[in-house]
Amino acid sequence: MFSLNSNNRQGLSDSELIERYKYSYDKAYIGELFQRYSHMLFGVGLKYLQNEDKAKDIVMDVFEKVLNDLKRHEVENFRTWVYSVTKNQCLMELRKDKRHEARLEDYQHFTKEIVEFDLPEHLNGESEAETDAKLTRAMKALKKEQRDCIRLFYFEKKSYEEIESQTGYSYKEVKSFLQNGKRNLKIQLNKLDE
Repeated sequence: MFSLNSNNRQGLSDSELIERYKYSYDKAYIGELFQRYSHMLFGVGLKYLQNEDKAKDIVMDVFEKVLNDLKRHEVENFRTWVYSVTKNQCLMELRKDKRHEARLEDYQHFTKEIVEFDLPEHLNGESEAETDAKLTRAMKALKKEQRDCIRLFYFEKKSYEEIESQTGYSYKEVKSFLQNGKRNLKIQLNKLDE
C-alpha cells in the first residue's frame, strides 16, 4: 500500500503520482499534480478567456476531467497533456459563449423583427429568462407544424427547401405555417401579457 504522507508525494515525479493515483484512486496524488501546475493552468485560462473567474472555473473543470481521464488514458508527459486539456476546455468554453451570444441575437431579432412587434413596455423591465419563458410558453401553444417551421427557419437558419426536405411539408405549406405561426405567436404572447 502506498503512503499518503504529503512529504512523500512532493518527492514523487509526475509519472509516479499518476501511477499511484491509478492504483489507489486517491485524489491527493492528483492534488499534488495540481499544486505543481495550477498556476500554469490558470495562466492558460486567463490567456484564452480574458476573465479571472472563468479561468479559475476552467482549472476546477480540468481537475475534475483529469480525475476521470487518467483512469482511462496513458499519459507520458503530464505537463504537456494537462496544458492541452486546459487549452481545449478554454476553446470549448469560448464556443459555448459564442453559441449563447448567437442564440441571444437570434432571439432578439426574432422577438423584435420577425414576430413584427416591439416588446411591450412592461416586458422591457423583465429579465431575459422571464421573456424567454413567455416565448417558450407561446411557442408551445402553436400547432406542431407552425412551431417546427418557426424553429427551423428562424433559429436553425434553414431555408424553405431544407425545411421541405426535413419535414416533408410542401413549399406552400412551409410558407403558410411560417406566416400563420408568426401571427399566432404574436396572439399567444399578447394573451400572456394580459
